[in-house]
Amino acid sequence: MSRVLLTECPRDAMQGIKTFIPTSVKISYLQSLLRVGFDVLDFGSFVSHKAVPQMRDTHEVIQQLDLSETNTKLLAIVANERGAHEALSYAQIHFLGFPFSISENFQMRNTNATIQDALVLVEKLVALSNNANKELVVYLSMGFGNPYGDPWSPDLVGEWIKTLVDLGVHRISLSDTVGLAQPKTIHLLFEHLIAKYPSVAFGAHLHANVNDATKKIQAAYQGGCRAFDAAIRGLGGCPMAKDELTGNIPTEKLLSFLTAHNVQTNVNGLHFESAYNASLQVC
Repeated sequence: MSRVLLTECPRDAMQGIKTFIPTSVKISYLQSLLRVGFDVLDFGSFVSHKAVPQMRDTHEVIQQLDLSETNTKLLAIVANERGAHEALSYAQIHFLGFPFSISENFQMRNTNATIQDALVLVEKLVALSNNANKELVVYLSMGFGNPYGDPWSPDLVGEWIKTLVDLGVHRISLSDTVGLAQPKTIHLLFEHLIAKYPSVAFGAHLHANVNDATKKIQAAYQGGCRAFDAAIRGLGGCPMAKDELTGNIPTEKLLSFLTAHNVQTNVNGLHFESAYNASLQVC
């Protein structure tokens, strides 16, 4: 039986909600997710409070989470060196996630930095993560297409992957930031990159309309991808991308696909149902 790595993304689900979710509510929801059995929980971010006001309480949240009865590892998003140092100050956090865009326009929009600035930061994040015995996940934003007029092609994606690998990045999540990806492109990119860089752990961070989600999951899986990000009910999306959010892959659709294909997960069905119901009170 095959095995995949599952990352649940409540941070992605919550960050685009304009009404501030009380810290106590966030903590309660995250605790319900920690019981499910996900491999990784993308729980919060250390970024500008002005840019993402919903995540301004990440410091309070991390200090109050009870991790005593879970094997789920925590991931936090960072956008600059200051945020990285904040995240690294918490022993509870295992993964740092950084959004690196092959679109100059989107890199500026997302992290207020040029691609060259972002490359310098990636090199620093690799060193900081290694020194702290943490793992860096680089999200390759606009990995499947570009709505902002910047160049895009599979070859260009490959060139940027090589650049990141040369900097010491070992975990790369190809990100369908605005839901543009077509199944054929998803399949071909994963198939090619996984074969070319066997030492890299590639993942899929896909955004999709509900009707397209399963086709995108299948394309990535058949291309060899064995690490997927998802969010319960398909909530969220990148608030820096467009005025209207294209949601994440619904976790329930991902789990249905994996079950149908006899793929092993550590997910506890009863705890997942409880977390699903809890999400209705949060988002």
